[in-house]
Amino acid sequence: QVQLVESGGGSVQVGGSLRLSCAASRYTYTTHCMGWFRQAQGKEREGVAATGADGNTNYADSVKGRFTISKDNAKNTLYLQMNSLKPEDTGMYYCGARPCFAYRGPVSLAAEWYPSWGQGTQVTVSS
Repeated sequence: QVQLVESGGGSVQVGGSLRLSCAASRYTYTTHCMGWFRQAQGKEREGVAATGADGNTNYADSVKGRFTISKDNAKNTLYLQMNSLKPEDTGMYYCGARPCFAYRGPVSLAAEWYPSWGQGTQVTVSS
């Protein structure tokens, strides 16, 4: 399995921005579906954004227009640019990966679809 390490979390005020990074241990650009998930205290892990091996993307309705997922092939790194942050965006953010070289369907936001996970990075948005 690919190893994943998230970074970039922190504390920001409402309306602020953060960029999360997820460094993969090996090449994933065209071989893996990758996604960002978050888990608030006492709640289930939920999908935020995901991108397929073919570059298609999927976003949760709650973040559309505010968050952007992207990949840097040369750095084997997945990013999540988060703008116009709200208190409800607070939580531990995780990066997930799943081999999907031949998969061309909609990229899933279901956490159980992804077998590889990082350790998470905390995001706190205060008013």
